[in-house]
Parts: sequence; structure tokens; C-alpha cells
Amino acid sequence: MATMKSLWTAGVGKVEVLDVERPVPGPKDALVRIRACGICGTDVSFLHMGGMPARAHLGGELVPVPLGHEPAGEIVEVGAEVTGLKAGDRVVVDPTDHPSGLIGCGGRYGAMSEYLLIENAELGKNLATFPDTVPFAVAALNEPMAVARHCVNRSEAGPDDRVVVFGAGPIGLGAAIWLKLRGVRHVVVADVIPARLEKALAVGADAVIDSAQEDMTARLTELHGQAANALGQPRPGTDIYIDAAGAPAVFDTVIANAKWHAKLVMVAVQKKGSEIDLGGMLRSELTLVASQGYPTEIFEVTPELAEHQERFARLISHRVPFSDAERAYELALTPGAAEKVVVTLDA
Repeated sequence: MATMKSLWTAGVGKVEVLDVERPVPGPKDALVRIRACGICGTDVSFLHMGGMPARAHLGGELVPVPLGHEPAGEIVEVGAEVTGLKAGDRVVVDPTDHPSGLIGCGGRYGAMSEYLLIENAELGKNLATFPDTVPFAVAALNEPMAVARHCVNRSEAGPDDRVVVFGAGPIGLGAAIWLKLRGVRHVVVADVIPARLEKALAVGADAVIDSAQEDMTARLTELHGQAANALGQPRPGTDIYIDAAGAPAVFDTVIANAKWHAKLVMVAVQKKGSEIDLGGMLRSELTLVASQGYPTEIFEVTPELAEHQERFARLISHRVPFSDAERAYELALTPGAAEKVVVTLDA
């Protein structure tokens, strides 16, 4: 039996590399050698819990799970019935479309492994190819950039809109990039960490706001002009707010500043519940739009990621070899230690 190394949860705040059976592709499957895999906030959530809740019939206790759902790699073997794909193809993966469950999110397989089985492999459905001019580490951004693209699509931002993105993590910065590539006139990024704001400017944001040091209302009014809410009270002229931070303070800030018919797109997971000022929403006729996952965007972003790879590469703060994967997760678990960590597997 051939084996491979795979990274799993191992209790609260811990991971371990296990030797597990290497999958064997069936006639409809493809086997991918993983060359890079990003670490997501979802992975960190699993580590905070110490695993993942088992299904109800198993008692609901926490069980170890294989991690990793942001992979890029190359196909090493395809089943006899697979068409349009061949050994040597460089691919990114949709982790959601698999019979054995979500890759790296409670399913049988995780992408933080030497090899990954893609069941019922189909080009454009659960796999997409990318050119060899794109480094694997950058291609591994495909999944989170699809999340960012979906929130921008949900915003319906147009060329004349003025937008502010709260949170200069990978999703927020990705949203800023997509907004500018979409032709949006003015994009502001707000955060409390100066280094993140510097990166926001580097990837194309028109302006940044340090919300810990600056008056948000005054700065937005300076940048986007003055408008009003439904009662005629003065408000910044910002059209669209995107919450990529997940902090209750974002909702409070948006409601306090929203002009008439402003829009708030929520892509971040709220860490804690928040009492929302519904009266404030009413006074601006604020539209709240939720953005979850990537219903259509997972492979729509792939060619543009390749075209603008240098811009997206700036989002990666750390590249860590798989042999040091435990340190990679320590970085991801430590607040402020890293922005986007990508684990790389040597050829």
C-alpha cells in the first residue's frame, strides 16, 4: 500500500502530519499532486475547536479532520473515462463538489496533503487548468479570490460608485483588486494595522483609512463628498460598504455613516453577535447583502488571476514548506503574525 503525508487537526490549536493511504483514482477520477495550499480562516476555526463536530449519528463529538481547501497542483494520473484532462496539467480545484464531502472542511480528503483525489473529475466543473507561467503558490489563491469576487459581484458596483472595504486581509484586499479591475472609480480600504494599509495601496486601492487613528466620517466625507440620509442628515457620499473584517464595529460604523440607498455587503463571518440599529438602517434605506462562497466564480477568476498574477502575489505574506507545516499553522493562529500563509510542496 502506497502512503502519503497528510496534515490533520490534532486537538485544540494543534496539527499533525500523518502517514495515510495514498488514494487510487477510479475510472472517473484524477489524482493531483499538491504543490501549494493556502491556509484559510476556516482552518483556524477548526483548530480553535480542536477538530470538527461529527455528524449527529456519531454523537456530535469533535473528531480529527484533514485540512486544506485552497490547493494548486498537477495531475499525475487520470482514470480511463476522464476526458479533457491529462497527466501534467496544472490545476486548481473547487473543494465543494465531491461525493465524499467538502475537501478540507469535514470531507474524507484534505488538500494539505501530498496527493489529492478528485472524484468524478471534470474540467470546468471541479477542476480548472492554469498556465505554467503562474507559480503554484499564486494559483493557490484561486479559491479565496473566488470568495472575494463573489462579494464584489453581489455588490453590483459600477464605474461611478464609491466603495469602502473594511478589513485588509486576503478577502478584503482581493475585493479591492476585483473592484479596481471592474473599473470602479474610487475604492477605499479601512483597517487598524498600518502594514495592511500599505499593502492595500500597493494592490491598487485609491486611499486607505486607519480606523483606529482617523475619524471615519470625516475621512469618508473628504474622499467621497457629502450626501445625506432619508431625513436629510449629512452623511459621506459612499455608495457601497463591504465588510471583510467580521467585527461588530463595522456594522455600527456603516449604519452611522450610510447615506440614502447605500449598500452593505457582508462577506466576513461575524465573530460575535451584534445588536443592529434597525432604526439607523431605516433612516438610510440601507440594503444589507450577504455573500457566501462562490456559486459561479470559482473558475471565472482563474484566467484573470493568471493575467494579474503579480498583483495577487502581493497578498501572500508567508511561503512555508510542507516540512514545516506546523509552523505555518502557528503563524496563522497568531493574531497579527501573518496575512496569507501558503504551504508549498517541493517538486
